[in-house]
Amino acid sequence: MNKKTKWGLIAFICIGLTGWGIYAFIIQPTRNDSAASPEKVVNKSNKNGNKALNVNALIISTQAMTDDIYTNGDLIPDEEVDLSFETSGKITDINFTEGSTVQKGQLLAKINDRPLQAQLKKLQAQLKLAEDRVFRQNALLVKDAVSKEAYEQVKTDLASLNADIDLIKANIQQTELRAPFDGIIGLRQVSVGSYASPTTIVAKLTKISPLKINFSVPERYAKEIKKGTRLTFSLDGYLKDFDATVYATESKVDPASRTLSVRALYPNTGTKLLPGRFASIKIKMHEIPNAIAIPSEAIVPEMGKSKVYLYKNGKSMPVEVKTGLRTDTQVQIINGLHVGDTIITSGTLQLRTGLNITLDNIK
Repeated sequence: MNKKTKWGLIAFICIGLTGWGIYAFIIQPTRNDSAASPEKVVNKSNKNGNKALNVNALIISTQAMTDDIYTNGDLIPDEEVDLSFETSGKITDINFTEGSTVQKGQLLAKINDRPLQAQLKKLQAQLKLAEDRVFRQNALLVKDAVSKEAYEQVKTDLASLNADIDLIKANIQQTELRAPFDGIIGLRQVSVGSYASPTTIVAKLTKISPLKINFSVPERYAKEIKKGTRLTFSLDGYLKDFDATVYATESKVDPASRTLSVRALYPNTGTKLLPGRFASIKIKMHEIPNAIAIPSEAIVPEMGKSKVYLYKNGKSMPVEVKTGLRTDTQVQIINGLHVGDTIITSGTLQLRTGLNITLDNIK
């Protein structure tokens, strides 16, 4: 064997050994994994099959349960009106002080009525003569000295004159602006000497004792809110709550908002509160002093029935319950649970009869 052939054979053997080492390094772990995988799968499956579900639980006890409505509303006046004259003319008198209390029927302002007063005096001067004419005609009629037609004519003239006098008096009343109810008069918008018309607002009159509270409640309470329902409301800047009573409700539910409009009355003795304020309202609908109440998420609906899962001897056991009053977070249980029972309150979608349970948190 020559030297060239010898070195070629050595190189070939080295290359072969190197390739075999690489092959063994890559293939052997794969074979080991393949051989071990069935055992691992089996072990994992077995482990999951025996694993307990970690949940939270609640020990049943009685508690006071209330169904309260919380909503917002506005304080509005009992009565409010923009004061204006019924006729046009120049304002001659303003008889009120801005921000003061006025009484029903009090004269607040006056429009020039001199032409009307002159017409009234003229007609009243004619009245005496017309009455005397009727008296004389009646005396003559008794003696058949005058016709029935002549007598009826003077009676008609007298009635027409009285009607004209009443018309003038009515026109004079329209020149007077009087308070339609007791209240507080606001800032005046006119001055003496200015020309006023029926569209001219002189001032605003507001009655703030009592005050009305305007608010809405969800449609599911529509049948329960009625005249006489009590409520409390609070205002910013006041530490105490105020009591009010519902006096009227709207005749139908608003189809857009699905709410019922309600109004309540607050006496507002001493006129301490002003209308226009924002109020936070609370209505106590029901109160059960010793109720069994559980979180709503603990109930599992199934086939038209309600059930909960009890924790017994480390396992979950279902029990059917009958529910009563519902609030935003709790449900009253009328039948199916007893004081001292431990119910599962989390993971309810994963629960099934006899499932192993581990309690993380108990309340």
